[in-house]
Amino acid sequence: MATLLTIDDLRRILIECAGESDATDLSGDILDTRFETIGYDSLALMETAARLENRYQVSVPDDIAVRVATPRELLDLVNGALAEA
Repeated sequence: MATLLTIDDLRRILIECAGESDATDLSGDILDTRFETIGYDSLALMETAARLENRYQVSVPDDIAVRVATPRELLDLVNGALAEA
């Protein structure tokens, strides 16, 4: 089974995909914080999904990536797919 995605892994990927600015705050407990609140839009989430697909070999279709509201939901989605693999 592939390695599970952790919140720290996701945090790094989010920064790689959309950066971190004054409008974004990825420190602390962001698991249940909505992506819009931390400054990530649908384009950033689609880029994140592509990066996750490349690194973890899991499919995160764009239509699902833009509906995921929080880091916890994205972690659950990716880790669920990894567990099935």
